[in-house]
Amino acid sequence: MQRMSARDAKNGFGRLIDLARASPVAIEKHGRAVVVVVALEEYERLVGDLGKEDAPTKGEGNSPKGEQ
Repeated sequence: MQRMSARDAKNGFGRLIDLARASPVAIEKHGRAVVVVVALEEYERLVGDLGKEDAPTKGEGNSPKGEQ
């Protein structure tokens, strides 16, 4: 698994996307992995059918709280 600092992920978001499409990328804050970015296909494979009925449709639930 690739690793990237939060600062590098922010400053090189396009690169993060490219890396994550190939394999999961751990994002680190203060030297500790806090999240993992994965390609949509990998996420769907991991989740499987779980929650498909509750999954947001395109344009739904994709913005942080209070943003439209």
